[in-house]
Amino acid sequence: MTFPGLVDLVAADPVVASALDDARQARLPALDLTAPESLRPFLVAALATHTARTVLLVTSTYREAEALTTTLGSLIGEERVAYYPAWETLPHERLSPRSDTVGRRLQVLRRLKGNDALPAPRVVVAPVRSVLQPQVVGLGDLLPVTLRAGEDTDLADLARALVDAAYVRVDLVERRGEFAVRGGILDVFPPTEEHPVRIDFFGDTVDEIRSFAVADQRSFGEPLAEVTASPCRELLITDEVRRRAAVLADQTSSVPGNLSELFERISQGHAVDGMEALSPVLVDALELLIDVLPADTQVLLSLIHI
Repeated sequence: MTFPGLVDLVAADPVVASALDDARQARLPALDLTAPESLRPFLVAALATHTARTVLLVTSTYREAEALTTTLGSLIGEERVAYYPAWETLPHERLSPRSDTVGRRLQVLRRLKGNDALPAPRVVVAPVRSVLQPQVVGLGDLLPVTLRAGEDTDLADLARALVDAAYVRVDLVERRGEFAVRGGILDVFPPTEEHPVRIDFFGDTVDEIRSFAVADQRSFGEPLAEVTASPCRELLITDEVRRRAAVLADQTSSVPGNLSELFERISQGHAVDGMEALSPVLVDALELLIDVLPADTQVLLSLIHI
């Protein structure tokens, strides 16, 4: 359920209407609007629906971003709002972001590039950390592995595609980013799904797709028409990444610490925890979120005055 009437009511206010006209005409490089915190989602919704420009809403905290995403979804529709989360780790830490965080980020980037079934969002809500954090160029072009019931696919090729997308092959799927193959059955836990998915094959044909519970490994619910397995890392181990890692392993062999060991493992095709911190030397270039948004995007800073 959405409430466009409330948004139109706020947009009719003379001050808001003047601000909307300035936004449509791009007359002002910057504008300060002071309003009660409860009114801010309505102002953002008005800018998104009464102008032809994408809105980037920058918040100071994760909690504020999640709350605004939910509220905006109730005002203009959930499909028109996207939350772009930041990593839980700092860029220099030897820890990798959670696969579900990566999956959500990649889906937003695919939507912005037109590479997803969902349309491009009108509002992108992002904590300031996700706006300032450099990311690998071209993440929106990383296409997920998609399986549809009734389609033919080679199970061995599918397993290789999942490995290339940074999934870990295990005996029993329990966590996001894992998959298992048992005969003609593939279990996979996509990072953006609430439950893992079991795909039954009849020969090379996808016979049935169903969710299953981690606790008892039993399928439940109605069969699914398709499943999308998004990549689990923002730095994938391509041939070029392996080549660069091999060169860097030699160059850092005399440097104290374990850098050389990390590069050596990456050059051998192993996904190392925290390898995203090495992205600046393993890829051609980095970019910011603002670089992948439309050129006329409106940037809104949600500031709370104390």
